[in-house]
Amino acid sequence: MERRDFLTGAGALGATAVAGCTDLLETESARSVPPVVEDRPDAVYHPTHVEGMEMIGTATDGDYAIGLMYSFPHRFWTVTASVAEKVSLREQDDVHLMASVWDPETETVLPIGSGPRMTIERDGEEVAAKAPWTMISQNMAFHFGDNFSLDGDGTYDVTIDLPGTGIRRLGAFEGRFGDAASVSFEFDYSRDERDGLTFETFDEKQGEPGAVDLMEMDMVPTSVAPAAEDLPGEHLAEGTTGDAVFQVVAVENPAFIDENGTYLAASPRTPYNQVPIPLMSLSGTVERDGETAFEDPLQKSIQPDLGYHYGASVGDLGDGDEVTLAVDAPPQVSRHEGYETAFLDMPPVEFTVGE
Repeated sequence: MERRDFLTGAGALGATAVAGCTDLLETESARSVPPVVEDRPDAVYHPTHVEGMEMIGTATDGDYAIGLMYSFPHRFWTVTASVAEKVSLREQDDVHLMASVWDPETETVLPIGSGPRMTIERDGEEVAAKAPWTMISQNMAFHFGDNFSLDGDGTYDVTIDLPGTGIRRLGAFEGRFGDAASVSFEFDYSRDERDGLTFETFDEKQGEPGAVDLMEMDMVPTSVAPAAEDLPGEHLAEGTTGDAVFQVVAVENPAFIDENGTYLAASPRTPYNQVPIPLMSLSGTVERDGETAFEDPLQKSIQPDLGYHYGASVGDLGDGDEVTLAVDAPPQVSRHEGYETAFLDMPPVEFTVGE
């Protein structure tokens, strides 16, 4: 296990990581959390502030690599059905712990949807234990985390227990990431060190369409969807719904599934930072000459070239076929500020093949 600070881009101050940003920012020595923007768009927007983070360490177990970080405790939003509910700060919250899980061979961030658990101990006594939330944030992308209360300054042991990955694994990922894993980290906590993390506000841009930059992290890969031109197969369409951008491709007779024919894959991602959007329920319909040629859910899947996507074998697919991708449930993923109003009201994405 290693301990070191993140390295960041143009927005970095000192050795502690913050989101890179070339705009003029106000850096506060004393943290004063701005109120939530009143007139937020139903879309991705620039947050009021960004908080610094520090690396606690990385570890491996089996097929998994896991990185653990901490920051100030902060507000976030959970999602149930199509409703986002704010989780406010509590006076007793000391830190926000965040973890990322990835494949060390390909550096693909793995979508651990539910079941992780974080346990914090000090001198052999349990201090806190929680099942953290699966989250997306503008600067850290996909991860899981929560706010925690500690017992003052000192050394803590943080154990992360992971279930197997619950989504379909294809290609080189088939047969991997199905087993549980457990790793532990030593966390030297000091309130003074925490308060020394950078805290930056965006007075001019807050609430405007846009996003802060993703972090540049030396030790932890960031979940970014493949560019449209890098996806395998034929690019069929780009669509937008709920401010999510869908890149849709058709892969003919792919080796990574047993069925012959066309594999239809939808790769939804956030605008600006291209973060994969996980944990939605998506179904597809193909209409041909007034008849339904295909109608079924698209499965949550991960494959080295497609990344995190939603896919299904649809048989034949040709010019003139009318394709509808219906979001049956929006992403059931918690969000940091700037994402909580987006990806909730998501009408179908429709297109005609060959047009």
